[in-house]
Amino acid sequence: MKTLAKWSVDDYHRMIEAGILRDRRVELLAGEVVEMSPETPIHYNTAKRGARYLEELLAGKADVRFNGPITLPDSEPEPDIAIVRLPESAYNDRHPGRDDIFWVIEVAKTSLKKDLDLKTSIYASAEIQEYWILDLSARRMIVLREPQNGQYATQQVIREGAIAPLAFPDIQVLVERLLA
Repeated sequence: MKTLAKWSVDDYHRMIEAGILRDRRVELLAGEVVEMSPETPIHYNTAKRGARYLEELLAGKADVRFNGPITLPDSEPEPDIAIVRLPESAYNDRHPGRDDIFWVIEVAKTSLKKDLDLKTSIYASAEIQEYWILDLSARRMIVLREPQNGQYATQQVIREGAIAPLAFPDIQVLVERLLA
């Protein structure tokens, strides 16, 4: 049986600074440096359009980050979209941490298993209050809420209509716009 060395977020940052990970599309997930899945065109365009749509809805309320890292206790994933506290300038010297994050969104075309299993565990363990997965193959959105003991207590599947994020109950997000 082989044992993998687990890396801390500080170790990961030192590897980046030293250029060890240059030209590699990786993220730190649960202490392991993991290659990121290549993005299909529909995955990229869905995430980009979704980020633009959320920027319109949340203007002046939150910073909507597209394909950028967030720093969690043992991970530094790069969710497709992260909705974080303002001001944007707070992230000039660091990535948003768990206390900065309202919710995260992953777009899944080929990565659904990783997004449902590993990333769900990472986000719930970090107590990210809300996690949405846009499942492009099934044309549905999976909404995970109420993190408890490394998992989410509630899961809802939505195919159409609107949803209000927990952090902004006065905002209505159209599911069809996100899945378009």
